[in-house]
Amino acid sequence: MHGEYKSRGGKLVVADLEIEGGVLRGVRVSGDFFLDPPEALSAITGALEGAPATLAEEELAARIREALPPEAEMVGFSPEAVARAVRRALSS
Repeated sequence: MHGEYKSRGGKLVVADLEIEGGVLRGVRVSGDFFLDPPEALSAITGALEGAPATLAEEELAARIREALPPEAEMVGFSPEAVARAVRRALSS
């Protein structure tokens, strides 16, 4: 499944994933945003991997926010933007 969302400021967030047993699997997040440190992307995908496919955008964003290290800097996107891309993938 594939979903895209153009966040405020014009940065593209892309989510590719599959559903297996009602949960998210093989989650990949990409786009033209900036994330520092780059390893924080693993925290984002880890927060989504295994999440119930029925979670609302707000719940997905909360999972991402909680998983990010305190020093993470998201430029051009947000946990909400990632969550919206995921929900769009799920509705495709």
